[in-house]
Amino acid sequence: MEPDYIVIGAGSAGSLLAARLSEANANVLLLEAGPDTWNPMIHIPAGVRSLHRNPALNWNYATEPHPATADRAIHWPRGRVIGGSGSINGMLYVRGNPGDYDAWADMGCAGWSYAEVLPYFKKTERYKQGDPRYRGKDGPMPVVDYKAHLNLTHRFVRAAQQAGLRLTEDYNGAQQEGVGYAQMTRLGRFRGSTAFALLRPARSRPNLQVKTNAVVTRLVFEEKQCVGAIYRKSGRETTVRARREVIICGGAINSPHLLMLSGVGPAAELQSLGIPVVHDSPGVGKNLIDHYYGGVTARVSNEISINQLARGWRLAREVLRFFLTGDGALTYGVTASTIFTRSRPELARPDLQLLFTPASYNRERFGELEAAPGITAVVCIVQPESRGSLTLQSADPAEPPRIQPNYLCEPNDVRALVAGVRLVRKIFAAPAMAQCLLGETYPGPKASSDEALVDALRLTGTTGYHAVGTCRMGSDASAVVDPQLRVIGLKGLRVVDASVMPMVPTGNTNAPTVMVAEKAADLIRESA
Repeated sequence: MEPDYIVIGAGSAGSLLAARLSEANANVLLLEAGPDTWNPMIHIPAGVRSLHRNPALNWNYATEPHPATADRAIHWPRGRVIGGSGSINGMLYVRGNPGDYDAWADMGCAGWSYAEVLPYFKKTERYKQGDPRYRGKDGPMPVVDYKAHLNLTHRFVRAAQQAGLRLTEDYNGAQQEGVGYAQMTRLGRFRGSTAFALLRPARSRPNLQVKTNAVVTRLVFEEKQCVGAIYRKSGRETTVRARREVIICGGAINSPHLLMLSGVGPAAELQSLGIPVVHDSPGVGKNLIDHYYGGVTARVSNEISINQLARGWRLAREVLRFFLTGDGALTYGVTASTIFTRSRPELARPDLQLLFTPASYNRERFGELEAAPGITAVVCIVQPESRGSLTLQSADPAEPPRIQPNYLCEPNDVRALVAGVRLVRKIFAAPAMAQCLLGETYPGPKASSDEALVDALRLTGTTGYHAVGTCRMGSDASAVVDPQLRVIGLKGLRVVDASVMPMVPTGNTNAPTVMVAEKAADLIRESA
């Protein structure tokens, strides 16, 4: 078929968008660079650790070394599979703070205030608890609470309250700030991403065609009109044309990468690599924002952690529970409880997120649980001031771009990270946690000064997997897309994914990405 729409990338945004557009009887071609979701570890929530470096399912990007993070190349996993990063993430469902979206509107993104995006959050989700003024009850994507928590998680929530934080029953409802239990996108016992909740049932429609292992190498332009794309599959290149629009849903790395390979981006950078300039768009690849994570770990006693549940007879029992009852540790995500708080009282909204898991990991071997029982609280700077960039290193589509997030390059980011670690230590010292705590193992008691803490976190901190902003939405000269997500200066081309976000939300980015796609589906249908 000659499709009305070509959607490039079947991640959280692309899967939803293809399903919604085909629902409206448009002919849609969805192109995904990776395979289908055949790997069983995608479906089992606890299998996420095995996916983060799997080259069959993951782009396995890396950042450029930077002195602010001890000159390390930090691993950046990005999903290369149906579902994209939504097929390899921790399934935590966090919308962000209402103030985030009001700030977007103030930055020239008309139509993206909290009141205007709330209906799109509600439209996608199916969450049986919570206030219906804020939560969707009948959407296709299931959002659930944990069926049961380990007692260590309950201890953490109580300890946070003892340390002065309020309990929030639903951080996606009326009040984000405080401590609460995690919510997940889970379909029964299995992962519940947009690929499973929306795309999978839509694939039976004759007007939706999904091609896997199809790597888009370049967009096709006629003057300033995008008319199609060229993709490579099984060693062959194929050109496809769209009757209406081409929609890029590659995410904060692949979307600007494809634009620049196709001649859309900073003209001087493209010309230096011999790429013919179709449109000079200086903002492409700029304004890269990501969350930086610093972990605090501690040893515990007289409590069961995931460390014990992942070994021996306990693991066999958990596997049996998963298959017989759809319950137990194999249904857990990477976070059991989360806190949103402010490092300074004068801030308008939280700038810190603490993510707790009743487990501790070997820092030398990624994803490997320690033998002894432990806990981890990750400190995330959710409103970072540091900005990075993404640039081409070659005109070859097979060469990854250079990624420089510039973590911890702004003083307020460093101060917030230290404040977050101090708060974790205060929570761990509260009675509910102190009763079972044997001691902090990292950064450890020797890291008592601010300087020592910063040195430790520069050395071991990592990405929050929340890159945004590289095709920024706005109304100013450096914006890449307008508030309708159309690439400014071109026709027939939109970007719909986390790259359009002008600022990173206060929290995880999967739920906001899904919202962007849900709203985009309406914008596209209205303009057809």
